[in-house]
Amino acid sequence: MFSLLKKEINSFLGSLIGYIAILVFLTSLGLFIWVFPGDTNILDSGYSSLGSFFFIAPWVFLFLIPAITMKSFADEMKTGTLELLITKPLSEIEIILAKFFAGVVLVLFSLIPAIIYIYSVYELGNPVGNLDLGATWGSYIGLLLLGSAYVAIGIFASSVTENQIIAFILAVFLCFFFFVGFDSIAGLGFPNFLESLIIQLGINEHYLSISRGVIDSRDVIYFLSLITFFILLTRTKLSSRKW
Repeated sequence: MFSLLKKEINSFLGSLIGYIAILVFLTSLGLFIWVFPGDTNILDSGYSSLGSFFFIAPWVFLFLIPAITMKSFADEMKTGTLELLITKPLSEIEIILAKFFAGVVLVLFSLIPAIIYIYSVYELGNPVGNLDLGATWGSYIGLLLLGSAYVAIGIFASSVTENQIIAFILAVFLCFFFFVGFDSIAGLGFPNFLESLIIQLGINEHYLSISRGVIDSRDVIYFLSLITFFILLTRTKLSSRKW
């Protein structure tokens, strides 16, 4: 499994794909929070807060991560290398996990350079250091968990079809639905207890909870459960090829 994981990571970082993904993530967010005027611009807001960064980042990931994962299995199936991969002494779950963790590593590599934003806002605060570091680090953890969930969803979408474009569109739809779809459904006039339950099914509620700086075990369990769910769905889809 580790050799396959290393191969998958090298396929990202050994080509322009990984570097373009990281560059697009950092550049797009940098433009919104430092350059473009508006509510998301930190300099215009007058507050030493990275709230706009953590508000925009999930939306950038919503398109960026499906673009990264769309070839995970779709390309393998199209070229016929998936059958060769399955014949190796690796279980299906090990293959899936190798691709999943490779995607998570790329997400992590995208977030590490963004730590410079913390330092910048920390130094720009009046007084210096006027930044809620607890909420900031909590938001980073929440963003990593959210990105990992998107990776699991993207890998599942890639296992459904040989067409990378369809895999991308399906992954974007599923990520969007799990991010804000349940919030929209909850607003259709359900009883309060049911509305609360529906909201809890969505990613956004748990992401916002972690972003407050308190790592609640319920939020962590939610993300781990969602990741496990889509990994098992991917395994089921790959296993169906033998039926």
